[in-house]
Amino acid sequence: MARIIFYLAFLISSTLYGQVDEATQVKNTVNTFFEGFHKGDTTIMKSVMADKIVLQTAYRNKEGKDILVNDDIQKLINAIANRPSDQKWDERLLDYNIQVDGNMANAWTPYEFWLNDTFSHCGVNSFQLFKDGENWKIIYLIDTRRRSSCGKD
Repeated sequence: MARIIFYLAFLISSTLYGQVDEATQVKNTVNTFFEGFHKGDTTIMKSVMADKIVLQTAYRNKEGKDILVNDDIQKLINAIANRPSDQKWDERLLDYNIQVDGNMANAWTPYEFWLNDTFSHCGVNSFQLFKDGENWKIIYLIDTRRRSSCGKD
């Protein structure tokens, strides 16, 4: 009986450790994306992005209408690559909620965005990732953006 309990405990801890390790890898992928974002280094960003990525933003306009914008990832890459050197973009991730199931993962990251050390807006990023072999790649990114309800008013 003791042997069965030992093997069962080993199996459960191995499974949990594997998921924690995968969650850490997903978090590292998101952090690498933002390392490139902050440095203006699109090569770093692309290293954790799939060849084809869906990019969307959800927000409420001044008239109170909910808007969903589909964006071209190349526009974001170009904006980062051509950002003026005197502009500092600082997206501060406030938390990570990571879920993993096999080769699919989601990372939910509330954030604040600061432009040249001045608060701009807040929201949430939702990253969908796919593990193709050994590496997690971002396949989908949607974010929300708002200026109110950020605790900065």
